[in-house]
Amino acid sequence: MIPRTFPPAPGWSPDGHRIKSEVDYGRGPEKTWVYGALRVRDGQQVTMTASSRNSAFYQQFLQKIEAANPTGDIYVVTDSLSSHNSLSTRTWLEDHPRIRHVLIPVGACWLNLQEGWWRIFHKAAPAGQSFAGPPETEQATRLATPQLNARARPWIWGRPAPPTRRLRRRYLYIL
Repeated sequence: MIPRTFPPAPGWSPDGHRIKSEVDYGRGPEKTWVYGALRVRDGQQVTMTASSRNSAFYQQFLQKIEAANPTGDIYVVTDSLSSHNSLSTRTWLEDHPRIRHVLIPVGACWLNLQEGWWRIFHKAAPAGQSFAGPPETEQATRLATPQLNARARPWIWGRPAPPTRRLRRRYLYIL
């Protein structure tokens, strides 16, 4: 999430046309990336903010996932971002055999249940806000994650079957 500032509209020109101004928007050094992991069996989420999307922060996030799930195997379904498949990440994963990477194919984000959770998270945490800087983004993430985890429920891939419809009218034909 990136801080954005938009100058106010300057008004109208003398000939009656609206004056167009350039949008003051940039991707400067003040970025905040939000990492997220979804445990599908109970809907609990682990999030972390970072100033960059590199292998070091990704490995920190994997450590956070491992700490949140102390027993059993951990399957991390992820996209093909370079930090997810870098040499340092693969070396790190060799030292942590409980974590297994499953890379989804390019263009198949619908296979990742995390994407649905991101939609819910973006409605709850940023909710159309414009943050002044990384600390505000981190605070919104810290507040939204426990609130969403409080009402979490298991995630199921796909749509549930529609309920069976009862007949609304029954006609009786007499001959």
